[in-house]
Amino acid sequence: MDSLSNKILDFFSSLRIPTFLPRGVQVLNPYQDPTVFRLCESFYTNYYQDALPRTLIIGINPGRFGGGLTGIPFTDPIRLEKVCGIPNKLTKKSELSSEYIYSMIDAYGGCEEFYRRFYFTSVSPLGFTKQGKNLNYYDDRKLAERLTPFIVDCLEIQLRWGIKRSIAYCLGEGENFKFLSRLNEEHHFFEKLQPLAHPRFIMQYKRKSVNKYIDQYLQLLNQSS
Repeated sequence: MDSLSNKILDFFSSLRIPTFLPRGVQVLNPYQDPTVFRLCESFYTNYYQDALPRTLIIGINPGRFGGGLTGIPFTDPIRLEKVCGIPNKLTKKSELSSEYIYSMIDAYGGCEEFYRRFYFTSVSPLGFTKQGKNLNYYDDRKLAERLTPFIVDCLEIQLRWGIKRSIAYCLGEGENFKFLSRLNEEHHFFEKLQPLAHPRFIMQYKRKSVNKYIDQYLQLLNQSS
């Protein structure tokens, strides 16, 4: 049986936006960079070189300093090297969501234990910028509309990998959850879609309560077992 890591890497290498985007919107595709793709090969071969079923945790879309830089969702160059054990020559700049996620992963039991059960993806696996700043797919109505067929196709491809469909987790309790819930009602991807507070929201506005949010994450993630 083909390993999950091979399926993930094949998916990344084929990602293209098959439509015209609104004026001023640029695609952020880290997988076109050979250096980044080699880092992805190291990461996914290390943690996904098997055929075990995973539960999806679905973010918004990659940003410039986390997944948009390393190719690995919620993983900045610092955590990629120091926590995941994958040396890299990328600029070692910390990213807030990555900081929270890897604190949560540590509380869960570490990378080996966590990635054996979960797989991070995004509603749009490619990111976007406008005027040099990160752009969430839902912040531009035309962008969200034009991306919807691409988003549906990407989810269907990933579900064919043997992903668990009893529950999936949505990072973001607002617009990301609303959008994904509408898609799920139409396409029946998952039996249950569970929202989680977005890591960036936690780190920007609820930093004093980080441990409380980590406990909440762990409690809800245990529903997938």
